[in-house]
Amino acid sequence: MTTQEANPLPAHLDPNTYPRTYTDTTKNIHLTLTYAPLDATTQLSQTSSPAAGANILFLGTTRDTFEGRSVSQLSYTAYPPLTLKTLAGIAEAAVETHKLVGVSIAHRLGTVPIGEASIAIAVSSGHRGAAWRAGEEVLEACKEKAEIWKREEFVDGGMEWRANAERDGEGRLLKGEGI
Repeated sequence: MTTQEANPLPAHLDPNTYPRTYTDTTKNIHLTLTYAPLDATTQLSQTSSPAAGANILFLGTTRDTFEGRSVSQLSYTAYPPLTLKTLAGIAEAAVETHKLVGVSIAHRLGTVPIGEASIAIAVSSGHRGAAWRAGEEVLEACKEKAEIWKREEFVDGGMEWRANAERDGEGRLLKGEGI
């Protein structure tokens, strides 16, 4: 018996139990947590509609440096039942507030190499103003509320766990956050 057989991974940490999804066809909401690379075309196709005059896509990708340190990769973890519930609330609020035609949020878990996307958000609406505002609001709400944790792994061998909510949209540390 191998060590893994003796101590199996909890289902929420086992990549073989993914993707985990949630779909609300009445509001055209699509949510995905996955260990696989994200596909922007999928996110856009889930939200496109003849009623949409604006389709906005955001991809958050792993960059190669953080505060002057060389990053080798990022690693993400989540507790899917809670995370999907939170993401559903974010998406539903965006649909109601901005009269969106569709919302798709996909977040990658596990290792995300430099240059690859860790989050993909697509929103569609009748007009561009609502779509632009909604896309940014959905992203900021995901970073603030979604139960997804990130480990930055550095080329020098160091690593740090971070909550997405500890930095603003410009990368500045928020007051009272950090270790």
